[in-house]
Amino acid sequence: MLKKLLSITLLLLSSLFSNAQSFPDNWTSDYTPFRIAGNLYYVGTYDLACYLITTPKGHILINTGAPGSVPMIRSHVETLGFKFADIKILLTTHAHIDHVGGMAEVKKLTGAKMMINEKDAEVLADGGKSDYVLGSAFQFEPVKADRLLFDGDTLALGGMHVIMLHHPGHTKGASSFLFTVDSYRVLIANMPSILDDTKLSGMPRYPEVGKDYAYTLDAMKNLKFDLWLSSHASQFKLQEKHKAGDGYSPEVFRDQKGYDAALNELQKAYDKKLGEK
Repeated sequence: MLKKLLSITLLLLSSLFSNAQSFPDNWTSDYTPFRIAGNLYYVGTYDLACYLITTPKGHILINTGAPGSVPMIRSHVETLGFKFADIKILLTTHAHIDHVGGMAEVKKLTGAKMMINEKDAEVLADGGKSDYVLGSAFQFEPVKADRLLFDGDTLALGGMHVIMLHHPGHTKGASSFLFTVDSYRVLIANMPSILDDTKLSGMPRYPEVGKDYAYTLDAMKNLKFDLWLSSHASQFKLQEKHKAGDGYSPEVFRDQKGYDAALNELQKAYDKKLGEK
């Protein structure tokens, strides 16, 4: 089942990036926002995961979904009782249109500081034109970073400390985030899926892509956490773990077995693609 789910996700990605005029329905359809754990909330669409970390000094938003998603995200934030204008820091798991498509709009509306792994800063700044596999096939409104992040950097706001972990491959600057809320160690993982057009032997704009994927797969297997989430809701089976109307239940996201299985499938996909000519 998990292998089939990963295949569907990759198929959707490949289909989307070959047709810039449409998005999969589950990327833009609504999903009721909810409290995940402590001061961490889900404010994304049905499949494009966006996370709000609230603090007394302002809030952190991780990912913004595809273009056109901002009104929905704003509504989610306000439905939960928070002010959209109080967002102070913007982060992303990687600079693809399905996760940064609304970033420029949110930045303009809130004045928040955009922080991104330094290896994805160029792609973010040129609206996707320099992406090593997608090129100019799928562009978004450019955003200039206010702060460049490096592996292991910590972002601090209102008592929260968020560690950025560099997990390259899917993009050069793909990143995961690790932090603690209400005694739970939370991992928002950038799962290292491989697009069909990626050649692990090396790409013109990314010669070391295969080596970076191997590094990421190994590094992610050794992470320690209590709860895990990711860039796409389908990757951590959100809809199976939480349904609209469910009460507060952080423990449903304590899923080491699911995380290990997902990484195992991605390792198999890497090994298979590595053997392709």
